[in-house]
Amino acid sequence: MLRNRLAGVACGAVVKANAYGLGAVPVAQRLMDEGCSTFFVATLDEGLNLRKALGDLPDIFILNGIPTGGEGDAVRWNLTPVLNSLDSLARWRQVAALRDVQLPAAMQFDSGMARLGLAKHDVAVLVADRSLTVGIRTVLLMSHLACADEPSHPANLSQLKSFERMRAKLPTIPASLCNSSGIFLGNRFHFDLARPGAALYGINPTPDQTNPMRAVVNLSARIIQIRDVEAGTPVGYGQVTSARRRSKLATIFLGYADGWLRNALADAFYLDQKLPFVGRVSMDSIVVDLTDCVHTPCEGDLVELIGSSQTADDVARSAGTIGYEILCSLGGRVARRYFEEARLGVDASRTLASKGRIRAAAD
Repeated sequence: MLRNRLAGVACGAVVKANAYGLGAVPVAQRLMDEGCSTFFVATLDEGLNLRKALGDLPDIFILNGIPTGGEGDAVRWNLTPVLNSLDSLARWRQVAALRDVQLPAAMQFDSGMARLGLAKHDVAVLVADRSLTVGIRTVLLMSHLACADEPSHPANLSQLKSFERMRAKLPTIPASLCNSSGIFLGNRFHFDLARPGAALYGINPTPDQTNPMRAVVNLSARIIQIRDVEAGTPVGYGQVTSARRRSKLATIFLGYADGWLRNALADAFYLDQKLPFVGRVSMDSIVVDLTDCVHTPCEGDLVELIGSSQTADDVARSAGTIGYEILCSLGGRVARRYFEEARLGVDASRTLASKGRIRAAAD
């Protein structure tokens, strides 16, 4: 869908932070099956892991650049650094000179985010002294939008114009500006390559509109105990919450040790029935209210935390954060299970479930 919207512009994929917590290798392998040939990660280690899994074919860019001492691995494994400063440019040029080869690199401009990238005066230095890029084959010019998820924000047009001005100094090199939300800002932002990240994982790239992306993530947890309590019974740490009536409560095996944020006071769901949280989120468990269930689950059943009834964006709103953080926070105790599209349906509800806490999915 993103490729179609880009109308002929190449579509890469950002799989940094373990593909936003979902598993960089299987996600990237699936995206390669769909024709993606350009990937972006944040660190050298992420790039090495991806290259070893994907083989020689795709382009892999290291967004945060190559740390000092890591240049040899980057060259050996054909990883392309994003050069964000004149210093990083000089180090990469020195590696090229020592090896007597031309090395590929992307160059990032700071178009108005003050995070990473060459400033305007750095670009002027480069244009004035082309010897600074001897031995370097610049394969991509890029920048990053700060406010693309707010289409009317004046920073979008300001950054676009700034990027256009800097790119005009090096007009023959392919360019990339738009992230997930930037794809929806219009053709002028698309240039030669788009770099979606969050949209690939179901996060809404257009927060003020209906999400154009399909959900791809489901998080479920097992019920490990059910109990009946009387009205007034305190529940959880601090006893800050008490049962308002005679209630049936369930404890599910998920907590902040699994990456469920302590202040994400959302709900769980069972057969589309809402199960409100009761009391505080604990390290390994959350208590939910089954009292109003028409179809009451049993111990050992799975309840849904992220899925068709509640998206990662919904959970994020309850915690005062963004869907990116919800997915990236999912910890190592959460097993990632992957299902091909033909198998979506019942099994899809088990795509992400707490390790060792769920029934085996049908294989």
